[in-house]
Amino acid sequence: MNIQIRSCSLDDLQALQEISVKTFNDTFQAQNSAENMQAYLDKAFNFKQLQTELSHSASEFFFIYADDELAGYLKVNTDDAQSEAMGEEALEIERIYIQSKFQRKGLGNYLINKAEEVALRQHKKMIWLGVWERNRNAVDFYAKKGFVTTGSHSFYMGDEEQIDWIMTKALTVQNLRS
Repeated sequence: MNIQIRSCSLDDLQALQEISVKTFNDTFQAQNSAENMQAYLDKAFNFKQLQTELSHSASEFFFIYADDELAGYLKVNTDDAQSEAMGEEALEIERIYIQSKFQRKGLGNYLINKAEEVALRQHKKMIWLGVWERNRNAVDFYAKKGFVTTGSHSFYMGDEEQIDWIMTKALTVQNLRS
C-alpha cells in the first residue's frame, strides 16, 4: 500500500468537510442519538468553522492517502488553539480519524508519527489528546503508542455530556524511532 501524508489548505475545505463528517459518523453514530450527532456535525464541521480552524496559525491539518485514496486526516493544535490550556510545551492531537475500510492497516501509526514529528519540530515536550472513555479501540491504540491517562474533561455531543480521558505522552528524539 502506497501511503502519503500532506498538509491541508483552504483549497481542501470541501474534502476536509466530507472526510470529517464521514469518519465522525462512522465512529460514533451507533453510540449516540441521531439528534445529538446532527447537532455536533452541524456545529463542528460546517464550512465556516472548518475555514476558521484551517486558517488558525496554531493549527495544522494533514490528509493521509492510501493508494491515492483519501483515507483519513489529522488535526494538531499548539498554543491558544489547544482545546485545553496545556501550556506552550504541549501539542494537542484534536482529531485523528481513519475511514472504516482503511482501519487496522497501520495508518493511525503514520498519523501519530506525523503529530510527533510536528511536535518535535516545534520543540514541544509533550503531546496529548482527549479520547472518549467508551472508545475502547482508540484508548487501547493510544496506550500502545505510549500515551497514559492523566485526567479527563467533558465533551458535549449535542446536549449529552460525555467524558473524554486526557492521555499524554512525553516526547524525546527517541519517539521518532519507535
